[in-house]
Amino acid sequence: MLLRCYAALDAIRRGYGSRELVATLGRYLLIAGELCHLGHQSDAIGRIAAARAAVVRMDATEQQDRVWRIDDADYSRLCVAFAILDDQLSVASLDDIAKAETSIAEGLLGAEREPVVVEPI
Repeated sequence: MLLRCYAALDAIRRGYGSRELVATLGRYLLIAGELCHLGHQSDAIGRIAAARAAVVRMDATEQQDRVWRIDDADYSRLCVAFAILDDQLSVASLDDIAKAETSIAEGLLGAEREPVVVEPI
């Protein structure tokens, strides 16, 4: 898991970013957040949220400039978050990891299934 995170982060840092790589970072940050909610380093949820915000900024920069970039501060935030994920994975049971992944998948599927209602002005 972590190899994918660091490989994606390294590729983006070197200028070889893509939507898939950014999605990989986001996915594992969601898992880290879910593991926090399951009690694995729950005090680190703020640092995970800061890393997720960094991914959102990266995405916004790409939409504006058409280039995937990450500044030093956001790079550090992501490295900290992945170090937290590393610690979480070393102590979490396989059941908790599966619960975190399932929760993410269910959340994504639920968001796709719920219709968006737009009311006329």
